[in-house]
Amino acid sequence: MLIDTYGRVATDLRVSLTDRCNLRCTYCMPEEGLQWLAKPDLLTDDEIVRLIDIAVRTLGIEEVRFTGGEPLLRPGLVGIVERVAALAPRPQMSLTTNGIGLRRTATALKAAGLDRVNVSLDTLRPDVFKTLTRRDRHKDVLEGLEAAREAGLTPVKVNSVLMPGLNDDEAPDLLAWAVEHDYELRFIEQMPLDAQHGWKREGMVTAGDILASLRTRFELSPEGAAERGSAPAERWLVDGGPHRVGVIASVTRPFCAACDRTRLTADGQIRTCLFATEETDLRAALRSGAPDEEIARIWRLAMWGKKAGAGLDDPSFVQPDRPMSAIGG
Repeated sequence: MLIDTYGRVATDLRVSLTDRCNLRCTYCMPEEGLQWLAKPDLLTDDEIVRLIDIAVRTLGIEEVRFTGGEPLLRPGLVGIVERVAALAPRPQMSLTTNGIGLRRTATALKAAGLDRVNVSLDTLRPDVFKTLTRRDRHKDVLEGLEAAREAGLTPVKVNSVLMPGLNDDEAPDLLAWAVEHDYELRFIEQMPLDAQHGWKREGMVTAGDILASLRTRFELSPEGAAERGSAPAERWLVDGGPHRVGVIASVTRPFCAACDRTRLTADGQIRTCLFATEETDLRAALRSGAPDEEIARIWRLAMWGKKAGAGLDDPSFVQPDRPMSAIGG
């Protein structure tokens, strides 16, 4: 298993399939994009499947989440999902995506074995979407969400980030829309993962702000810690249920003590935390011919050194030097 010195056990693996993205969200990367990883630096499909196999067969991983960048840009995505679905034991598989391209791939991904999707959508207004993402693709995301629901990639979860002066008034409208379409909405506090390092704690919309806004229209009943487990989102029943809304308060209500994640970057590095400042190289071991047992040993050692974690508003917090597109969300 993957255990650290604080007794936490990692059972959830986040796999970044690419650092590339077809949006330019203001809270993630600059308008001109980034210096992308060279193709030889990226893990191949075979290398990704081998590492996931080691993780589920010998290290206790039970869930695999494919991320990016934008994972739908990975040419071999459907094949990777199909091969991971054939592993024993078979992990639960999900995908975090911006939804562009999901309309044409949802059915194939479901057939390959994908269980569900998380789709990022911050606004119901096409003009605000264009301002936030610097792309005019709002309609494509809505169509992707519908395709995912129709394909059975459920529960379809929608992730929304609220930005001051842009969409911070949309929380109730987003929740009403999610309830109408049977999506599970989750608000995420804006985190300091932008490449331009423009994040400021005092300028963010907090979990408290979001909940206060939602309560102007809905009755929210806390689901409770027992139901939450190690999940990052605190969840509330909406008007008595069955619909739920979640808030991931990484900044103001950190959940490091219950973290059960390990992360594999697109270029084969292990990250013990999204905000870690150190990485452990598995790609070099793979390409030097190391056996599975040695790769597993390196992975265990990396996770043993996982830090305790702290709130992102803690003065000791150090912003990571790699943007979210390079390390996965």
